[in-house]
Amino acid sequence: MEKQRNEALVRVACVQMEPVIGEKARNIRRSVERIETAADNGAHLVVLPELANSGYVFETREEAFSLAETVPDGPTCDAWAEVAVRRGIWLVAGLSEREGDALYNAAVLIGPHGHIGTFRKNHLWNEENLFFEPGNLGFPVFHTPIGRIGMMICYDAWFPESFRLCALQGADIVCIPTNWVPMPEQDLERDAMANILVMGASHANSVFVAAADRVGTERGQPFIGQSLITNHAGWPVAGPASATEEEILYADLNVADARRERNWNDFNQVLRDRRTDVYGEMLGSGAKRGWF
Repeated sequence: MEKQRNEALVRVACVQMEPVIGEKARNIRRSVERIETAADNGAHLVVLPELANSGYVFETREEAFSLAETVPDGPTCDAWAEVAVRRGIWLVAGLSEREGDALYNAAVLIGPHGHIGTFRKNHLWNEENLFFEPGNLGFPVFHTPIGRIGMMICYDAWFPESFRLCALQGADIVCIPTNWVPMPEQDLERDAMANILVMGASHANSVFVAAADRVGTERGQPFIGQSLITNHAGWPVAGPASATEEEILYADLNVADARRERNWNDFNQVLRDRRTDVYGEMLGSGAKRGWF
């Protein structure tokens, strides 16, 4: 039995890096180098930060448009797809997507055969509202040979509904490209609020979470690092990473435990116990209930 469980392990890598605003070719090159390193170390699934190819703090809409690209046929997706196909891995990474005259803070899921799907950030943070449209794709869950993968970006993780909709659609692991910033009244001796929220949501939904943050300061905006990978019970299995340094976190996950271990005792299963007579089963969304 133990041998069968070990055979299902998926090595997940969270790449914590420091993109440089406007230096798109440099950011793509450095992201590919880190993906290669993760693959060399046995990673099956690699997660990169939010807007990993462009940087985050845009000054004008013109700058934002100049750094955006169409998906999946832009230069960033081409570079990421090339390494994913060549190394036979899956990749979740954030970029600025252009569709006509609209921009989206997006993440792509790419696999050994190329682009699989796209997520668009639903909850925009601060001045993102000046540049991006709110996401219009919901919280899709993609079925892959290594598990059912959901995605969200940064501030989406502040909303319990984000995780719950992923879980209700059968997600095993939720990947979060992020650019976390300091929160008001944060006690630096305690865990980052982002990690507290991720751990709680992971526990409350019985899903693994891989959150890849960036580090550094960009145009006066500091980022807090502290990337994290949790198990299905919400406990950290890698990280938190450094608050200031680039690094790669690794964790070997049996993603089937998101479903196998969801029963907490003889009476309680966190998704089954929901009072759908009190609130809508799918939270009023158009999402379709998956198997969980």
